[in-house]
Formats: sequence, structure tokens, C-alpha cells
Amino acid sequence: MLTLLFDGLAYGMLLFILALGLAVTMGLMNFVNLAHGAFAMAGGYAAVLLMQRLDVPFLVCLPIAFAGTALLGAALECTLYRPLYRRSHLDQVLLSIGLVFMAVAGVDYCVGPTQQIMQLPEWLKGRTEWGSGALTLGMGHYRLFVIAVCAVLTAGLQYVLVKTRFGSRLRAAVDDQRVAAGLGIDVNRVFLVTFACGSGLAGLGGALGAEMLGLDPGFPLKFMVHFLIVVAVGGTTSITGPLLAALLLGIADVAGKYYIPKLGAFIVYSLMILILLWRPQGLFVRKGG
Repeated sequence: MLTLLFDGLAYGMLLFILALGLAVTMGLMNFVNLAHGAFAMAGGYAAVLLMQRLDVPFLVCLPIAFAGTALLGAALECTLYRPLYRRSHLDQVLLSIGLVFMAVAGVDYCVGPTQQIMQLPEWLKGRTEWGSGALTLGMGHYRLFVIAVCAVLTAGLQYVLVKTRFGSRLRAAVDDQRVAAGLGIDVNRVFLVTFACGSGLAGLGGALGAEMLGLDPGFPLKFMVHFLIVVAVGGTTSITGPLLAALLLGIADVAGKYYIPKLGAFIVYSLMILILLWRPQGLFVRKGG
């Protein structure tokens, strides 16, 4: 039981980092970017191919995956996304879902349809067990590493959004772009940095999740619903809600597949429906929002 809880916690933290960029773009920028999973796939493939073909160390691949997808996100934000900020959500969905299919087809053509294997360093392999009997806790070294990295990223992002000048400028730009621009805030630059960081976090999550979730050209479509569940259930006005939603989703998914494998994803969707019936606006919502 404790091992399942630990594995669910690791899975939930990974889902949170993967979905965090979508929560930021939807909640703070009011932009529906369904191509978010494509950035995660790009980061995962960047890390795997660097390790397989160039023997780049795993810890070096992680910042490269973040930086590469952040640059890709910045380029797309300037060229494709920015003109759609004031358009309807339907236009945003159509563009972003089109990018998803283009990314899936492009990766399938260039790399192939087979699932990629992430070769972890030796110090991240194996597991450590504590306790005995029903209270035995088996902690996989890699899952423990994922939890630690995601916890540091969560704390850092919360600090940036709440305690820094950039976070204040971002909230002001979201509340009223014209007033923020009149106060001297470069709204376009703020949105560019925000979108790039959200894309970079997705790429980093894809690199971290390649071993746990698997990596193939269908990755963006396979996990798109999971990202949307995290954002819908958690709410889009803070990062606390998506964090709690991701943890609930991770634990429920792991426990459900272990105890009731025939039901598959039914438990996750049932939990989502119950929470949204209880709080349609999500678990956390900003006062007055």
C-alpha cells in the first residue's frame, strides 16, 4: 500500500510538471494550447536521442530539453500564437490541435513509430525498501529523483509567481493588458517569457517522464486528456489546484490499475466527474475570479 502511494505520488508530481505549462497558458494567459503535449514530446525525444546517439549524460540532457523546448515555444509564440491571443478559443483549439497532428506525423517520419528506451544512469536504477509486511515501502530511486526535482520546481515557480516583480507584472498583464501597457509593462515580452517557460517545463517533464510514461509519436494525443483533467479539476487561477489535482489523479490511477485493472481509466474519469460536480470551477479559484 505504501509503495503504491509512493508510486502514485511520483506519477502525480510528473503529471503536474507536464501539465503546469498548460495551466499557466490557460489560467494566466487565457490561451487554450492543446499542443502542450507536443512540447513535452519534443523534450523527451531531445533527451533520449542525445543520450542514445551522442552519449550525453542524463543530468546534462535535462537542462538541454528545457532550453530547447523553451526556445521552440518562444519562436512559435512570436509567429503563430500571438496573433490568436484576442481570437476565440475555438480558433486557438483548431490551431493547436493542428500543430499536434503535425508534430506526431513529423516525429513518426523522422524517428519512427517505435517506443524509445531511456537508459538511466546506474545510480538512478534499483529501489530501496523500508519496513516489513503490509507497511513495506519500496522507493524506486528514479521515482524519488523525480519527486525531488518536481518539488524544487514547484517551490521555485510558486516563489516567482507570488514574490517577484515578474510575477506581479504577469498578473497585471493578464488582468488588463491595456492598463499594464500604460504603466510601462512590456506585455508582449512578459507573455513571451511566460509561454517559453511553460513550454520548457513541458519539455523537462517529457524528458523526466520518458522512462515512466513511455515515449512514442502518439505521446501528445495519449496524455492530452490527462493534462486537461489536471487543469480542469485543479482550476486555472493558481498552481496549488493543479498540483493537488495531479497528485489525486496519479494516486487514483496507480491504485486503480493495481486493485481493479479491468476498469482501467474508469476510476480516474469517475473521480474527475465527482470533483467537477462538487466544484465546477475547480478545486482552487481566486477570490473574485
